[in-house]
Amino acid sequence: MDRLWGLLQRTQRLSPRPSQTIYKRVEGTQQWHLRTLGSNRTKAFLLGYVAFRGSCQACGDDVLVVSEDMNYEPGPDSHQGTLYWSDLQAMFLRLLGEGRLEDSIRQTSLRKRMAGSAGMAALAQDIREALSSQKLDHVWMDTHYVGLQFPDPAHPNTLHWIGAAAGTLGEPLPLEDHDVYCPYSATGNATGELVYAHYGRPEDLQDLRARGVEPAGRLLLVRLGEISFAQKVASAQDFGAQGVLIYPDPADFSQDPHKLGLSSHRAVYGHVHLGTGDPYTPGFPSFNQTQFPPVQSSGLPNIPAQPISADIASLLLRKLQGPVAPQKWQGRLLGSPYHLGPGPGLHLRVNNHRVSTPISNIFGCIEGRSEPDHYVVIGAQRDAWGPGAAKSAVGTAILLELVSGPGPGFQPRRSLLFISWDGGDFGSVGSTEWLEGYLSVLHLKAVVYVSLDNAVLGDDKFNAKTSPLLISLIENILKQVDSPNRSGQTLYEQVVFNNHSWDAEVIRPLPMDSSAYSFTAFAGVPAVEFSFTEDGQAYPFLHTKDDTYENLHRVLRGRLPAVAQAVAQLAGQLLIRLSHDHLLPLDFGRYGDVVLRHIGSLNEFSGDLKARGLTLQWVYSARGDYIRAAEKLRKEIYSSEESDERLMRMYNVRIMRVEFYFLSQYVSPADSPFRHIFLGRGDHTLGALLDHVRLLRSDGSGDPGASPSQVTPGLGFQESRFRRQLALLTWTLQGAANALSGDVWNIDNNF
Repeated sequence: MDRLWGLLQRTQRLSPRPSQTIYKRVEGTQQWHLRTLGSNRTKAFLLGYVAFRGSCQACGDDVLVVSEDMNYEPGPDSHQGTLYWSDLQAMFLRLLGEGRLEDSIRQTSLRKRMAGSAGMAALAQDIREALSSQKLDHVWMDTHYVGLQFPDPAHPNTLHWIGAAAGTLGEPLPLEDHDVYCPYSATGNATGELVYAHYGRPEDLQDLRARGVEPAGRLLLVRLGEISFAQKVASAQDFGAQGVLIYPDPADFSQDPHKLGLSSHRAVYGHVHLGTGDPYTPGFPSFNQTQFPPVQSSGLPNIPAQPISADIASLLLRKLQGPVAPQKWQGRLLGSPYHLGPGPGLHLRVNNHRVSTPISNIFGCIEGRSEPDHYVVIGAQRDAWGPGAAKSAVGTAILLELVSGPGPGFQPRRSLLFISWDGGDFGSVGSTEWLEGYLSVLHLKAVVYVSLDNAVLGDDKFNAKTSPLLISLIENILKQVDSPNRSGQTLYEQVVFNNHSWDAEVIRPLPMDSSAYSFTAFAGVPAVEFSFTEDGQAYPFLHTKDDTYENLHRVLRGRLPAVAQAVAQLAGQLLIRLSHDHLLPLDFGRYGDVVLRHIGSLNEFSGDLKARGLTLQWVYSARGDYIRAAEKLRKEIYSSEESDERLMRMYNVRIMRVEFYFLSQYVSPADSPFRHIFLGRGDHTLGALLDHVRLLRSDGSGDPGASPSQVTPGLGFQESRFRRQLALLTWTLQGAANALSGDVWNIDNNF
């Protein structure tokens, strides 16, 4: 039996113990189930099934997967067929065909699929039929009735100069495309002098004010990039601005004349709700709006916003006077330097209107064999405001390709849930409404969420926006996937070529405009979103009518199919590990490092706090308890028998809920939906505590520009608020440590 131990060559780096994987035919069926001996750190189960379902007549009842470096010789009584990893890998690569991916991306991008449109309804039906044709265990659709905002064709948004006579409108500034707008902008009029405010970040507005140019009472002209549309408008509102105009500056895109660029008459679409989901039913699912009282999200802006083209922005910038903008604020629209303003008066009129709109999410499920009540979830946005080739067509194509892989009869250890989301371009509306509707179930059963949105925006660099729990697994998988643009290298070798700190090169925090964000910050489910991007420059056509298959193909110089296939392989490897490993490969110890990093920032103010008789010792103690609980669990797992199913399930339950432990239990999901103390928004977060402590060294004005966590204007450091913040943070962290410790009689701390 010893000679039968098989270890996949690359998997040796992932596991200290050898393993072999056997595909066992289920009597009386055409199904193949897994029986694994030793460590289950293997990813061959899906490949073996795909390769052998009905094609290996000489293999007997079992198929043994071994690596090429084994001197395996079957015994005389063996009825097992032998497969080598290289063969399975080649079959997997053929399975995720570049040609099918490319054709699916092209066809999807040609379909009009704005949320709520007839084209979207037709596509939804086609996606559902495609999932049903795969003979999955379950396929279904749910519909939400959400409040979406659209432009009014009869009364388009307008922009005018202020006339010479008081209260009159002067010459109009033509908005080339009236379809381009900011969903969830405040409606109505905004009048004021124009000021240039760079990217509209809080630090930009603070800098503007420090240079003697007051943003309050004025219209702000801000550049696309760095932060989301919603964050730009929220910052402008905090500083008292009357309205916001957002434009794409050529300086933020590639200057290579041989590369494609955005036309100067194109404006860029983007919603301005500082949140996710339906802003008219915050915290509640929009299955039927009539059952909830009329309430709006606090993330809806009170000032109007409108996208404009670079051509219109150039006309506005030429009229600005006042100080010359700093060198790093200079763009590429004028032959002369940009000025900060103020400039002539402008009048912005926004006439968008709200429409109750049905949106549909589509689901396909492969039930797990051993842990069917634990779900590994993978999803992709389906809708798009324009052609949406990069925005959603790529993700939809990869999702369908992954669904088609296993085929009928395949059964992983845990359930796989494939989801096509609607309403993504309005702020992850479909995914958030589903989370709100099933929150009490999902935090107990969802293991991980993998987002396929924005997966291919270039091919030079790779990044993963993710929860810390997945970083170690991502590192291992990068070593298993070939680079799509560097022959002979893995993706890991590509990313460490210029930076030996691979995680500094690759890992990014989850942004609010990703569907993955709500899974982690709202539902407490670890999530990841992969992206290939251009080096140093943004993909110029995202959220425009030029986000076509042809432009994406040209930006990638014909490498779109290869890069999409690499994403499919990454996602596939991730799904295999998460749905198959006996012990969930989530690094629960990572959060100890996260806390330590944040505490390092707080330590800078320990002297200031001590002078006031305050201390951060509570946080230090809770962090220590968490690290000790993580190390204790790690030792328990190491010394346990992996064949003990009951014990493995107990460990997995504790591991998969770690992310949920970091949702503050002391704030209401309706009032503070993003309760995560590291990733969320609100006074309960570690970031808010750090922003508040920084006021110890400010002038005490409590300027809103000093903090993205909404420090109360006009107030400096407040001891009572600090004590409350510290208690909220500490007891959430302490609760995570206690939960990770297991049963109450196993908790050993002296907090």
